[in-house]
Order: sequence, then C-alpha cells, then structure tokens
Amino acid sequence: MSNPSSPNRILIFDTTLRDGEQSPGATLNVEEKLIIARQLARLGVDIIEAGFPFASPGDFEAVQKIAREVGTVDGPTICGLARATRADIERAGEAIKPAAKGRIHTFIATSDIHMQYKLRKSREEVLAIAPEMVAYAKTFTNDVEFSPEDAGRSDPEFLYQVLEAAIAAGATTVNIPDTVGYLTPSEFGGLIRGIKENVPNIDQAVISVHGHNDLGLAVANFLEAVKNGARQLECTINGIGERAGNAALEELVMAMHVRRAFYNPYFGRPAESEAPLTNIDTRQIYKTSRLVSNLTGMFVQPNKAIVGANAFAHESGIHQDGVLKNKLTYEIMDAQSIGLTDNQIVLGKHSGRNAFRTRLQELGYELDDQALNRAFLRFKELADKKKEITDWDIESIVNDETQQSPEHFHLDLVQVSCGDNSRPTATVTIRTPDGQELMDAAIGTGPVDAVYKAINRVVDIPNQLIEFSVQSVTAGIDALGEVTIRIRHDDRVFSGHAANTDIVVASAHAYLHALNRLYATLQGQKAIHPQRDAEPVAS
Repeated sequence: MSNPSSPNRILIFDTTLRDGEQSPGATLNVEEKLIIARQLARLGVDIIEAGFPFASPGDFEAVQKIAREVGTVDGPTICGLARATRADIERAGEAIKPAAKGRIHTFIATSDIHMQYKLRKSREEVLAIAPEMVAYAKTFTNDVEFSPEDAGRSDPEFLYQVLEAAIAAGATTVNIPDTVGYLTPSEFGGLIRGIKENVPNIDQAVISVHGHNDLGLAVANFLEAVKNGARQLECTINGIGERAGNAALEELVMAMHVRRAFYNPYFGRPAESEAPLTNIDTRQIYKTSRLVSNLTGMFVQPNKAIVGANAFAHESGIHQDGVLKNKLTYEIMDAQSIGLTDNQIVLGKHSGRNAFRTRLQELGYELDDQALNRAFLRFKELADKKKEITDWDIESIVNDETQQSPEHFHLDLVQVSCGDNSRPTATVTIRTPDGQELMDAAIGTGPVDAVYKAINRVVDIPNQLIEFSVQSVTAGIDALGEVTIRIRHDDRVFSGHAANTDIVVASAHAYLHALNRLYATLQGQKAIHPQRDAEPVAS
C-alpha cells in the first residue's frame, strides 16, 4: 500500500476562485464561480479552493453551491479557507458540508514580522493556537489542511515545531506558503527539504506549496519544491491572484508533462515512463484559460507561456521554415495537447436552440433556460451581422450575458454623434433601480468619453476610471469587440466587461456593468479579506 502522505503523482490544488479572485477587479458572482468550478472539474483538478466562506454571505453561498453541485463523489475535493478562529472554521465547515469530499484549510502566520505586527502574538501563543484550531476543524471533516502563513520568512526551527504540532492534531496536508513571493528556487527547495528532514511526523501529511510571483519565480520555486518532496501544488488558472499573481497551473502542468522524463525519477519511476504526473486533462487547458480570462475580465498577455496568443505563433522566417519542415525544430509541445485547435466555424444563422445549447455545453457552459434564451437571441442577432460565427464569438456572447448580473442600472439607449469637424456628443437613457427612466447627454473628447460622461450624469457614484481596453474577438471588420474596464472607488477596484460589434455600445455596457458591481457593494457588506482583515484569535 502506498504512503498517503507521499502520492506517486502531483495533486493540483486550484485556488482560482479564492486567491485568484483577490486580483483587483476580478470579483465574480456566484453563478460565474459555479461555471468556473464546473470547468475546473472537467480539467481534472484534485482540489478546488472555492472561497473564504466567512468573508461575506455571497462567498458562503458560492462555496456551498459549488460543494453541492460540483463536489460529487467522482468530482474534486471542495475546500473552504478559514483563519485560525472558531467562527471562521465553523462557517467553512457548514459551507463544505454538501460536498462528498470536503476540506477545511486553516492558517496562522509564523514569521516574526507577521506575529509581531499583524497578529500581535508571541511564538508560544501561535504554537498553542495552531493545533487547537486544526483539532477543531477535524470535528467538521477528516480532511484538514494547515498553512503557516509567510513560512518563507519564518524561523525554520519554529516552523518545524508548528508543523509537528499541527500534524499531531490531525492535519493531513501541510502547506508551505511563500506569501510575499520572496524566495528563490534553491531557497524554496531547501525549505521543503529541511521540513522533510526535521519534522518527525511529516510522513503523516502531504507537503503542499503556495507561492506568489512577485519576482517572477513562483513556477520555478514550485518545480524545485517538487524535486524535494512537495506533492501538492496550489496554483491558479493564468496565474491570476493578488499583486503579481500566483504560480500558473498551466505552466506547472505542462512543464511536468513536457519534461516528464526529467521529473519521473523524483517519483521513483523510470525516466521513460509515460504515466502522467498529474490528473489534469491537458486538452482542457486552453478552454479553461479562456473561460477564466473572459469571466474575470483579465486578459492573457500575448507572450504568456502555454496559453498566450503568441505561444504557438512563429513570425521569424527561419522559424516558420523550420516548423513547416518539422514542428519539433521550434516547438516543444503540440498546440493540440492544450486543446488549441483552428478556430473553425461551428454555427450559422440557421442553427437552432438545441445545437446552440449543445455547443455551449461542449465549451464548458451550462446555462439556465432564462440565460440560454438571452444568449441565443444575442447569437441570432450576431448571425444576422456576421457570416461566420466561431467558438470565440459564442464564448464572448455568453460571457457578456453571464456577467450582466446584478443589474441595478439598465442601459436602454446609447446614441453618439462624432466626426473630425464635430464635437463628440452622446445621449443615454438609463433605467434606475427604482424604475425611473432618465435621459441625459454630454460632450467629450471622443465618443466613449462622451458616453461615460453622460452615464455619470445619471448614475452619480464617484469613481475613477483606471483601465480601458478593447480587444477584437476574431479577425475581420465585422468582428465582435470586447471592452474591459476597471474603476476604483475608495480602495476597491471593480471590473466591467461587454462585447458588441459596435465598440461604443460595448464600452457603454462595460462601464455600466462595473457601476452595477460597485453599486451592489455599496448596498451590501464589505467582504472580509482572509489575511489583511481582523486578527485571528483562538476563540
């Protein structure tokens, strides 16, 4: 029987819906989280960290719904994050309860700087709290993960003590986070090696790693950790997350896929073994990347490894010649291995509703009847304007529809007048939350500026526009234009996303989507941040 603390493959712990959602402006609603969770299950991740249930009622609902609908017997483990407090742990335990396999992930800081300035607690207090809270989490589930926050800057001897106590209390996974992205690969590998050599009961728990990409080293750090005994990797789709993001799932998985012969011996396998090192269906990677990018409004940079638009493009004449003769000259992996295929025409103006629904399901979307009807109407409208409808067009339509809620302000009309010898003028009609229809107009430096100024005259919510980007979904003059914007109110960032063949109309809808998210937040409670808000206490 194999040692459960040392699986013969890598467990993929996806935190896109928790740490990834903490990216500025990447806030997702419950339905959007559920769509991503379903796709993560298809991708084959082992654990989904679905959120921080104590943060807000919305977070709790999302984790509970994912636990119920995605956490099936054959599905992934559903995990909820909790600070080392009874209230957090109780909330997480209740949220994951519907899952066939549920996990509570609890944490407390162990670095001197965090203990002194954030927790205001001594080493002795932290050493007492960690096992007490792990034991409490065990009363809700047998699967408990413990993280010593800022482990990378913690005193190793104290770290060993805390880990030993947490495992003795019942932690089945111990996660070693490089919380601030400070370590280099050799240091991170040494940290894992030191834990294996100095924590007496480490063979009773899986070693996991979590890290941020502040120095661009997260993936390299994780791969070094794997060589030294880490068997669970905590990562996100497209590497999204706070600050510079997390280790990117697609980069880690494909590194171990392409360089399997190099990593096999670290798992006690022959170098030539073809057995996969993860449970990931790599053909789902590109689809998952697109889905997360569209729903969060965070574009993938063209030169991003694995999933960037240029990852399999060859412009140099020498490179093109070599690839045409033999792909292996300049390609170390096949584009089809990540699910990237030619963007073929899949539907046309005569396609019916059932065909449209089937194609959506193949792309990872499962919409209720109301949302399906809205998306189908948009598809028909687009089919009248475009001869060729691609998967990317369909994704854009559906993402545009699913991101419309909550809709407090509704755009009924947008009309612009502009030209090289006229002053750009926009008129908008907006239906307010109390049912009023208000019309106003404004002059701007350009049509989009005029539209935004007109909207601001109706929707009087102070904000600062900090990002505006337009991207063509496909080639051609009739292509859909996707607009993503970010606005700041106080210290929070809200994103808006919309698609239309008219980029001025798309710009108006994107701005209103962002304003609706801001308005919803102002009407509700401020979500709690798991690491920055409130001091963890033992009771």
